[in-house]
Amino acid sequence: MILKRPRLYTIIEFMNFYALAADSMVFLHLLYVSFTVGGTFLILLGAILKWHWVRNRVFRLIHTIAVLIVTAESLIGVWCPLTVWEWKLRALAGQNVENDISFVGRLIRDLIFVNLPSWAFTLMYVGFGLLVLVILIFVKPEKRKIDNRGRPEQLKD
Repeated sequence: MILKRPRLYTIIEFMNFYALAADSMVFLHLLYVSFTVGGTFLILLGAILKWHWVRNRVFRLIHTIAVLIVTAESLIGVWCPLTVWEWKLRALAGQNVENDISFVGRLIRDLIFVNLPSWAFTLMYVGFGLLVLVILIFVKPEKRKIDNRGRPEQLKD
């Protein structure tokens, strides 16, 4: 068995703009996953603890759309654009997505990417999308009340 010696990177390679952009893209992907999964958890927790902000209509609309975009992508068989852009940036940086990426990029990828068959992801995404829709029914967003002057009323806690 021949062991490969780790490649030493020059400062120019280390500071490669495309590599940094790819790491930024995978970090953005982590934020997206955190918003969809964490948002769902916080909505459920907020319903139990009577947190008012989890019923905010704008937050709930953005959250639901974010989840349903992923669900729709999986149903029609489209790769996530964030993943595709990261791959393209890694290629421009001369990196192999699985081997030549930075420690931070590899760490984030390990957090959000799991090695499962594509049908398992579709099943998970569709199930999660349905869960978010059910939560939308049972933990309804608040309707804004209008006062007698036509302005939104101040919300009371």
